[in-house]
Amino acid sequence: MSPTFFVANSHNVNELLYFCDRNAINRQDMKIICVGMNYAEHCKELNNNVPEAKEPVIFLKPDSALLKDGRPFFIPDHCPAPDYETELVVRISRLGKYIAPRFAHRYYDAVTIGVDFTNRELQKQMRTKGLPWELCKGFDGSAVIGKFVGLPAPIQQLNFHLDIDGQTVQTGTTADMITTVDDIIAYASQFFTLKMGDLIYTGTPVGVGKVKIGQHLEGYLNNEKLLNFNVR
Repeated sequence: MSPTFFVANSHNVNELLYFCDRNAINRQDMKIICVGMNYAEHCKELNNNVPEAKEPVIFLKPDSALLKDGRPFFIPDHCPAPDYETELVVRISRLGKYIAPRFAHRYYDAVTIGVDFTNRELQKQMRTKGLPWELCKGFDGSAVIGKFVGLPAPIQQLNFHLDIDGQTVQTGTTADMITTVDDIIAYASQFFTLKMGDLIYTGTPVGVGKVKIGQHLEGYLNNEKLLNFNVR
């Protein structure tokens, strides 16, 4: 019997994905999709231009960047003073490609609080040279996540904050996003097939800052603590 071939396009790609073996989607297949500059006040604090909502700034982190289960973050030798960036993280729950914004809510099942650790000095150099951000954003342990929960409220009405050593250092609300979560998913799915277990870091609000050895970080979503780890 001759094999059957499909040509993926915006009309038949989700039909094609239906036939994929769901058991093949494992942790090694997951990817971490991140949105940069998705809060206007954060753009201003870094002296960056505010991007257009229809074209969010997208970058990726490797799966080796993932840090979970309350494990400590070890400050790397190449970045003695990393920046924390507190973010809402969305977990993808089904396969999808060319997802329409009105259907995007069907493609995630849980959220948490995460920290996108950044080598800010290296990022400045890369931005000046027009180079990609993987080295300053994708190093080991740079994608911290907390415990996943179901949505406690509509996704564009969530509040979150980060405490360091018991003091609140960064607060945000998803209502201030330049590009909404559903629009992020729709946009990213034009370029990447979204798989079960993929994570989307949706951007950080104003208030980023440095961490140092010995500090204790806690992240809250609508006042529920979901993130809890130490810096070593």
